[in-house]
Amino acid sequence: MNPKVDFYFNKSKWQQELTQLRAIALDCGLTEELKWGCPCYTLQNNNIVLIHEFKEYCAFLFFKGVLLKDSIGILIQQTENVQVARQIRFTNLLEIIELQDTLQAYIFEAIEVEKTGIKVPLKKTKAFAVADEFQHKLNTISALKTAFEALTPGRQRAYLLHFSQPKQSKTRESRVEKYIPKILNGKGLDD
Repeated sequence: MNPKVDFYFNKSKWQQELTQLRAIALDCGLTEELKWGCPCYTLQNNNIVLIHEFKEYCAFLFFKGVLLKDSIGILIQQTENVQVARQIRFTNLLEIIELQDTLQAYIFEAIEVEKTGIKVPLKKTKAFAVADEFQHKLNTISALKTAFEALTPGRQRAYLLHFSQPKQSKTRESRVEKYIPKILNGKGLDD
């Protein structure tokens, strides 16, 4: 156990569930680290599984979950935009206890997937929709286009998703206006 991670388990309403998930991950020989403010379990500095909590559930998140066999169909794609990671969600301690052997099997499979070095081909940034309001700005402000193209693909995708989410053009336009300065400064959506 990594003492830097203890706070996460002590503050949660899912304390019992998270403690059980922690024990399962550690029993698989993984190293416990704190990443993105959550307990993350790694093998030779490669992320295998993360524990996280939400209002309605807590979960194991498998970083390369899309590559797991999921023979009993418990892996969930968190949102339509998540390409590789998959979750197993829990709403009570009994669910975790009943699935303990299965969860360990999934972790061991995830370890083997990581050892193979398989990479999941991600959708290219060009495959994401560009909101008309943002495209108009890219076409009219050359510095914006240059700055946007200089961003990492992940930052570009984050902006494209954020700009295209609203249904109303007015909302899309205000989002674009709000983030133009950040893009021009080479910053990502959450930087």
